[in-house]
Amino acid sequence: MTLSDRELAAELNRRLRHVVLMLRRAGADQPITSQQLSVLGSLEGGPRRMTELAAEHGVRLPTMTAQINRLERDGLVGRGRDGTDARVVTARLTRAGREQLAAGRERRLGYLAERFAGLTEEERAAVAAALPALDKLFDRP
Repeated sequence: MTLSDRELAAELNRRLRHVVLMLRRAGADQPITSQQLSVLGSLEGGPRRMTELAAEHGVRLPTMTAQINRLERDGLVGRGRDGTDARVVTARLTRAGREQLAAGRERRLGYLAERFAGLTEEERAAVAAALPALDKLFDRP
């Protein structure tokens, strides 16, 4: 059976929703939300402009500012200024933020590894074989 592009998009969309919900449940008892964990991940490579973070996460600047405010209040993020333009606000991970990011990732990876352990070898191979296509689909290098 061959699916049309639209049917394939609908099936992938449904499964992605399930993955997102599953990972949210895996971290439900954590001190930060999955969205906050995602923002911390965006800062892993170094300080970022607030406008860049908002664009990457598909939210408006006030929404990202509120998210950064909460993370800063909790000591996970620090604010700074762009070296080339002092008007530009940046956000960076603190040591506590790096630790929280590592803990959150480890929890997710452990949860997923447990789920993969319940698959057959052929099913795991099928998931692995799909990864390059997903990278291309999501425009990831």
